[in-house]
Amino acid sequence: MPDLLYLANSRLPTEKANGLQIAQMCEAFAGADYAVTLVTARRANTPQMRAAGDLWTYYGIDRTFALRRLPCLDLFRLIPAERIPHVAFLIQTLTYLLALAVWLVPRRADVFYTRDLFIGLLIALTRPRATLAYEVHQLHRSGLGRRVQGFVLRRSVAIPITGHLAEQVRALGARRVRVEHDGIRRARFADLPARADAKRALNIVPEAFVVGYAGRLHTMAMSKGLDTLVDAIARAAGAGADIHLLLVGGPEAGVQLLREQWAALGLPPDRLHTVGQVPPDDVPRHLAAMDVGAMPLPWTEHFAYYASAIKLFEYMAAGCAVLASNLPSTAEVVRDGESALLPPPGDVAAFAAALLRLWGDRDLCARLGAQAQRDAQHYTWDARAVRIRAFIEGGG
Repeated sequence: MPDLLYLANSRLPTEKANGLQIAQMCEAFAGADYAVTLVTARRANTPQMRAAGDLWTYYGIDRTFALRRLPCLDLFRLIPAERIPHVAFLIQTLTYLLALAVWLVPRRADVFYTRDLFIGLLIALTRPRATLAYEVHQLHRSGLGRRVQGFVLRRSVAIPITGHLAEQVRALGARRVRVEHDGIRRARFADLPARADAKRALNIVPEAFVVGYAGRLHTMAMSKGLDTLVDAIARAAGAGADIHLLLVGGPEAGVQLLREQWAALGLPPDRLHTVGQVPPDDVPRHLAAMDVGAMPLPWTEHFAYYASAIKLFEYMAAGCAVLASNLPSTAEVVRDGESALLPPPGDVAAFAAALLRLWGDRDLCARLGAQAQRDAQHYTWDARAVRIRAFIEGGG
């Protein structure tokens, strides 16, 4: 059985989606007959994450791979991140890379896998003949960053997560490129409760028409467009639609701002349901309560071209009708009018019209959700891991 080292300078477990992706892909690679070791950093964690249990418990995955944490100098333990974010990040990264370089000296692997450019650079420089798989989630903006990224891409098997990224990594010199979007862990969605039962469990009346959002309310300080969604719900309510909003995620400060917006628009307080951050393994039963899964992202370069949001695939797997901004990265996965409704980003009137359409035509809502659920079966971590292994080995 070939060995795969998944190298990730990450704080794990984490409330962020990248941790879920890493953990579930390690499990999936083990299912694809790799002997997997996840090599991450020994980082300070938040009190909530320290209380969440170990990696396997928190993410609800099988203990099919090994975990190794390497030491690093983590100044975030001592100094608030907002005071010295760049210095603290640089020191933590460099010390992790040093520990990783030392740890790797006596070790060999058939595949080195990473989503981190600097780890990719380390492997490209120190193991030039090794098989390096570099999962690309963004392009670096600086000229130096682009040159480093091009160097790593020319020496690796590139796995970009969107088609636009694939075009860009080829332009930087990548020779072997395969697009692989993010996905779902199929077992998490195997025994979902009926929608009415899921609503009852959350103290929502079964007849309610529920629009939901799951995940962090911001990414890298960028808004996820929830203010647009609330404005659209208010406009739809003015036209007679009775819509509930279910928010699954945080942080609490962002949720409070949305509560205040909701109240200021005169929307009924009993139509807004907030459950805060929940463990990843509890997310599917919350999604099961949603008639519509919303992803109202604003237009930014990141969201338009580089984002492969796990929530999109999980909405699909839960059979939600998807209501998402019409961005290129989203349109690679769902189709307007077939498996989703895709109004223009930031267009409150268009989102309101889409909500009214779904609220007034429950058959359409059900058809979109059913098609999305069928399409989701292509986007499983297990299938992704099998395709990536075949591509790495030259067979796909």
